[in-house]
Amino acid sequence: MSYDPYPPHDSPAPHDSPLPRLTYPWQPPPPPPERRRLPRRPALGNHSDLRILRGAYRRQRRVATTAALGYFCLFLGLSAFAPSLMSSTGTGGVPTGLLLALLQLPVTWLAIALYEHTARRRVDPLADRFRKQAELDARREAAR
Repeated sequence: MSYDPYPPHDSPAPHDSPLPRLTYPWQPPPPPPERRRLPRRPALGNHSDLRILRGAYRRQRRVATTAALGYFCLFLGLSAFAPSLMSSTGTGGVPTGLLLALLQLPVTWLAIALYEHTARRRVDPLADRFRKQAELDARREAAR
């Protein structure tokens, strides 16, 4: 006599069966037991010096992006909501909208200059200091 994993509903389930009785034939098998995971190691780059450097770099990006993107959004907003201002004539009979559009290029250059200035003034000295400290620590470890 062979074992039928799906016996008819009116017959009792065999008690000595190694397989569990499934309620429905299409019922999925039970999930496999969970594997134990290895303990998590601390993520690389969470040192306080690197956090300070990442924060300085993040502020630098935000300032430069806000300067360039802010002016562009202002220009778009004026184009959409103040068409009379944008079509009025400025100096020499040139429309104000065209002057503001041409001003986008110097504003972008200003954002780039601001980015480089903050890099030289704040981010690069931090990176140099941390690099020198890492080299010093590596030399001390090599000397041991």
